[in-house]
Amino acid sequence: MKTNIHTKEFDAVETMRSIREKIAKEIQGMTFEQEKEYLKKRTDEYQKRKRNSRQ
Repeated sequence: MKTNIHTKEFDAVETMRSIREKIAKEIQGMTFEQEKEYLKKRTDEYQKRKRNSRQ
């Protein structure tokens, strides 16, 4: 059996875990309404950056 050794340049699972951990720390102690506002604000900021990068 041939072994294929490949070094990952990008680890999607590790990246996702890191992002999830960062968000969890930022929203710790927030009420549900505060969490919704946080996520809405972050989504709006992301979409604004995305629109600006297209121009």
